[in-house]
Amino acid sequence: MKIVIVGAGAVGTHLSKLLSREHQDCVLIDDNEERLGNLNEFDVMTYHASPTSIQALKEAGTQHADLFVGVTPEETTNLTACMIAHSLGAKRTVARIDNYEYLSTQNKELFKKMGVDKLIYPEVLAAIDINNGLKLSWVRQRWDVHDGALTLLGIKLRESAEILNQPLRELSGPDDPYHIVAIKRGEDTIIPGGLDELRVGDLTYFMTTQEYIPYIRKIVGKEHYADVKNVIVMGGDKTSVRAALTAPDYMNIKIIEKNAERCEKLNELLGDSDTMVIHGDGRDLGLLEEEGIRNTQAFVALTGNAETNILACLTAKRLGVRKTIAMVENLDYVKMAEELDIGTIINKMTIAASHIFQMLIDADVDNLRSLMLVDAEVAEFSATEGSKVTKKKVKDLGLPAGTTIGGLVRNGVGILVNGNSQIEVGDSVMVFCHEAKLNQIEKYFKKTTIW
Repeated sequence: MKIVIVGAGAVGTHLSKLLSREHQDCVLIDDNEERLGNLNEFDVMTYHASPTSIQALKEAGTQHADLFVGVTPEETTNLTACMIAHSLGAKRTVARIDNYEYLSTQNKELFKKMGVDKLIYPEVLAAIDINNGLKLSWVRQRWDVHDGALTLLGIKLRESAEILNQPLRELSGPDDPYHIVAIKRGEDTIIPGGLDELRVGDLTYFMTTQEYIPYIRKIVGKEHYADVKNVIVMGGDKTSVRAALTAPDYMNIKIIEKNAERCEKLNELLGDSDTMVIHGDGRDLGLLEEEGIRNTQAFVALTGNAETNILACLTAKRLGVRKTIAMVENLDYVKMAEELDIGTIINKMTIAASHIFQMLIDADVDNLRSLMLVDAEVAEFSATEGSKVTKKKVKDLGLPAGTTIGGLVRNGVGILVNGNSQIEVGDSVMVFCHEAKLNQIEKYFKKTTIW
């Protein structure tokens, strides 16, 4: 596929790296030569030019593009570039925006007519992840598929887990209510087999169904974790606003913001909610004590400074808060944040890149998520008539190394998969890919006449 990206910021750079791994024909355009220089090690063609230069877009091959992506920091630039690209002949366009009004259903057709097929608002996507994490205080990452028919849970294992130091084949069989799809141990990602064991400190990814989430909580020894009711958020940016407006009604949320003018704006934006806005510094221990940090189940740090967010979460943990979430925009700090065991890490740029990346897969991919901590993707493929994946049992498919099928959804019902499972036409199948390329997987889901 031919992909043209304008904007070599965090979203464009991460997306380019994903495309490089998939060996896609990708051109990245930016008017800042220094940002482009950071991509020399990847198989991506770079072009130093204005993102809205018609001549530059033509020279980059936009007229032949299967997908054109506008992800500069400027919303207007992205929309303008997408409209030009559409007029030049690009098949599909996607623009990063920062205006929530544009996402309304009634405006979708308007932008379609303008030549913009899809809008990406990273702050909204990050807010969804934050609220999913708050709903389960004992989980690092949560991803619901098909309205919760299947759920992926990333859980840090402590000494209290009852499933440690035993071969997985003795822990779980074909009929057990969960499937362990990956283990992050130190710097290594493990796609586990029957002889592998779980150890203290492992970040373990479970695929399960909604009714068995309490069972997972029991076997990982997290029943003593209090459910989240009181939440303190440090930083009042757009992500904070979206998270507060979409949080469950039973949660009491306080936002601490040190800029007085921003506090006034927050009160205006959050006027119809029960969110309390407090003017102050979220790093002030006295203020945190005054606002009930010791009776708070979750602390969320969403300032624009990764170091501040990491240190604030460490402080909150020291004060007894079980659930902490940190926005870490600088990918160089992600590894450090994980080693410090600060809790859930949110990077809105990688989340946005994942949503764009799923548009690049030729097969019928309904959903895709990049798991940056394990350097892997989880993709939801639809099994089509005549596809390879429907012709043999899972154990006989010969899937690439580093790949496992965690589950499927059939007629709206989540089903866990084992080696003897038979995938049927119409099934939505959750595939976990580490090291394997998605374009190696998608061929199993395309219609074919030869096995």
